[in-house]
Amino acid sequence: MKIMVVSPGVSALTENSNEVFLDVAKLLLTYADNILRYPNEEKYRSIRIGNPTFSTKLLPIRGALECLFEMGFEEAETHLVFPKSASVEQLKLIRESIASERDQRLRGGQPDQPPETAAPSPSTQESPATSSQPATPSPPQTSSLVKMLSSLMSFFVTLQSNFQHVMVYENPELQEKARSHIPHQDLSSAAEQKLKQAKEADPECKLGREDFLVLELLRWFKQDFFSWVDRLPCSRCGGTTQNAGSLSPTPDDLRWGAQRVENHYCQTCQLSTRFPRYNNPEKLLETRRGRCGEWANCFTLCCRALGFETRYIWDSTDHVWTEIFSVCQRRWLHCDSCENVCDKPLLYEVGWGKKLSYVMAFSKDQVVDVTWRYSCRHPEVLARRTTVQEAWLLRTITGLNAVRQQSLSPERKKELTERLLFELVEFISPKKPKPGELGGRNSGSLAWRLARGETRGTDVAGYVFIPNEREKSEKLVHVQYSANKDQYCRVSNRQEVIQGWDQCVWKKDSVFRKVEHDWQMVYIARTEGSSLGRISWKFDFAPVGLKMKAVSIMAQSQTFHSGKVCWCLRLDQKTTEFSGDGKMQSFPSLSGSSEFVIEAELSSGDGESSWQHAQLFRQSLKETEESSFEIVIELEDA
Repeated sequence: MKIMVVSPGVSALTENSNEVFLDVAKLLLTYADNILRYPNEEKYRSIRIGNPTFSTKLLPIRGALECLFEMGFEEAETHLVFPKSASVEQLKLIRESIASERDQRLRGGQPDQPPETAAPSPSTQESPATSSQPATPSPPQTSSLVKMLSSLMSFFVTLQSNFQHVMVYENPELQEKARSHIPHQDLSSAAEQKLKQAKEADPECKLGREDFLVLELLRWFKQDFFSWVDRLPCSRCGGTTQNAGSLSPTPDDLRWGAQRVENHYCQTCQLSTRFPRYNNPEKLLETRRGRCGEWANCFTLCCRALGFETRYIWDSTDHVWTEIFSVCQRRWLHCDSCENVCDKPLLYEVGWGKKLSYVMAFSKDQVVDVTWRYSCRHPEVLARRTTVQEAWLLRTITGLNAVRQQSLSPERKKELTERLLFELVEFISPKKPKPGELGGRNSGSLAWRLARGETRGTDVAGYVFIPNEREKSEKLVHVQYSANKDQYCRVSNRQEVIQGWDQCVWKKDSVFRKVEHDWQMVYIARTEGSSLGRISWKFDFAPVGLKMKAVSIMAQSQTFHSGKVCWCLRLDQKTTEFSGDGKMQSFPSLSGSSEFVIEAELSSGDGESSWQHAQLFRQSLKETEESSFEIVIELEDA
């Protein structure tokens, strides 16, 4: 009798051999039955990931972990947990489906075979004598074989070269040189302050000083240390250049790993400005400029210099970044220095629209295929992974790791194995994009991002201000943003503070928060190399049955030289411009409406620093109480 499979997890589980299925099914049924028999016993609602039985008999089996997630288990730091809120009925449903299949197999019934793997019955098999096809497959064409071997060799060289390159970061003298550039004390003090604020806001906060130090290091690297290069300005007249191909590297270029030298040509004065693409992080500490390759290379060195366990991440779709191991959270954190983002791994697939296939992590101790951390669309990714065979990739990674880990202590090997087990569970856990992962790329000019197809997130809806219960009751929405504190506050409920300038933004394109430690100022500007930056905030009162009675807005902006800031309100198809002079302004035209958008556009400016000549919310770092953006909305029943 055909068994009706009720879930993808159970369906995958049935594809295992009879012996494997029966063993893992028994274990899964034990987990489920313990919860059903002892619903109030906490010990039965938790499975330790490091448990030998779990890690060896369940984790490697196709479909097993998916079944646990479908039962209702959720991932915690070191355990899988069946929460009180989970559906017992769903648990029973998955349990009964597994039990039904197991009972049939124990009675001698044959498991259903997927159409593509089912063996033909004897009555339908053709004998070699009667078949119209050859009995053995033809050998592959020589050209196909050469192509396959070429792909394998190319991929192997990429793995091997990256694995070798990360050892550069372990040079003590180079780490010391990196530390001489990093304002460690200032970053540590800022991290301590942020940790204190986090503990005050949430006494149960499990983050540590090192987690906040990572955030401060990212901010400093992006805003104060490194700069992005699309095209260098002309070294003679300072004008705009065009990328006119490549130039031959000099011996000094090659000494610092610059196999490629770009020719940035000025049509005005007919001069070529050389842009060597250095691959040596020591040289990058001096030049402090480049694109994502240079950024990730130098930033990874800075992370190792501060003692963080670090990985260099290579993405086959042409991007690189860093991962840092959080001791407090016991997991690897995605860190992109180009974007100044941390722990937003779905940014590339969801926000930038990348079609990921292979994402590899390289540290001093091991190589790990981390593709699955960066995707919530695993079947699509798997379908694109055709460059090399999965079995070959696994064997190759295993071999590289075995050689590198020969000199490691048993304790360190055990630690790496346990971390890898936790990662495997994380990879297979269902993922949903967070708000910060929806935005498009910020680094580089708009033209450059458009050419790479990485602006998709600029059209993705973000945060919407909708009245909470207290605001609905008081019929008043009062929002303030402080550039100094970098936080939003909903004044009707002082406890509701949202950290981060972009966390309440509706849409943004080519803007970032700049902190000038030398001038002790902070502001929002467009990203370097971008001719136009936009940012907007949306308010919607229709979901709670309210409309606007009166609206007042205060916005601060400042321009220098020829820089321009244009503020406007968008309501349906109507646009109303207003000034950002720091004074509260009323907008009677919004009365009676249920939603609107506030938008600021930054443009123009002179020379290389044009991006700084149009600023929002410019404020001294010493001002702690003043708000730089404020919206007051009185509401009434719709």
